[in-house]
Amino acid sequence: MPDAQPHIAVIGTGIMGAPMAARLAGAGFPVTAWNRTTEKATALREKGVAIAESAIEAVAQADVVIVMLSSGPVCQSVLAEPGGVIDHMRPEAILVVMSSIPVETAISIAEAAAARGIACLDAPVSGGEKGAREGALAIMAGGEARVVDALAKVFAPLGRVTHVGPAGSGALTKLANQLIVASTICAVAEALTLAERGGANPAKVRQALLGGFADSTVFRQHGLRMVEGDFQPGGPAKYQVKDTSTALAFARARGLTLPVGEEVDRLFRAMVDHGDGDLDHSGVILELRRMNQSGGDSA
Repeated sequence: MPDAQPHIAVIGTGIMGAPMAARLAGAGFPVTAWNRTTEKATALREKGVAIAESAIEAVAQADVVIVMLSSGPVCQSVLAEPGGVIDHMRPEAILVVMSSIPVETAISIAEAAAARGIACLDAPVSGGEKGAREGALAIMAGGEARVVDALAKVFAPLGRVTHVGPAGSGALTKLANQLIVASTICAVAEALTLAERGGANPAKVRQALLGGFADSTVFRQHGLRMVEGDFQPGGPAKYQVKDTSTALAFARARGLTLPVGEEVDRLFRAMVDHGDGDLDHSGVILELRRMNQSGGDSA
């Protein structure tokens, strides 16, 4: 890495990528961003971020390329297909794929990067939009430890980074994270549904449980969303399905049965099938109400 502030390209400026780009620019890094839907990137100009017309233009002079695209197939297409981003990166640059993608895709992208002499990390995050805005993300980095260390000052404005192993390990850690998050969201939704049907005030039940063994970041943030009926997406349910199905496919390929994960995946799939895939994943409480014919009473 050069001694001067590295030039950073951010590929993908959606719910997570936009605040991450803004934080990097606010920390003094020169940042260029690109998004497939240009309108989602233009607001970053007032944060000091340059907007590129194409992904190739964005990475042309970049020392670090951070990717926050929606899925494994999109990452594979934009990054690793002939003529894609990897083919246009400077050989000494570093590629950091922070999207939630399958382990196999993370390894494939790392191999494509290595073939051009480009260091690569799969470094997905947890913490949602709030964590991205506040620089409080948990970053799970797979790849070489020396590359993680070289990017310490780049990761610092975004959150806390942990090197978890070789290429693919970051993606695997994120799958584990998503199983925990999805299962906990469903458990919170069930508990508040039980409280509601039993005649208790769900808001007061949530308040009573804060600080106890049932407390967690998911309980605090998503329990509040459920109580208030605020399902504007921080993490859309359709992406939760993407992650749980990817985790379960990985498990099955290794002879594992994950019964809780299977049921959680089924609940989120039903939510998406009922047209709520663009709602926040805390909206799974709506699916429980449908299952129990609660009439959609607000919690």
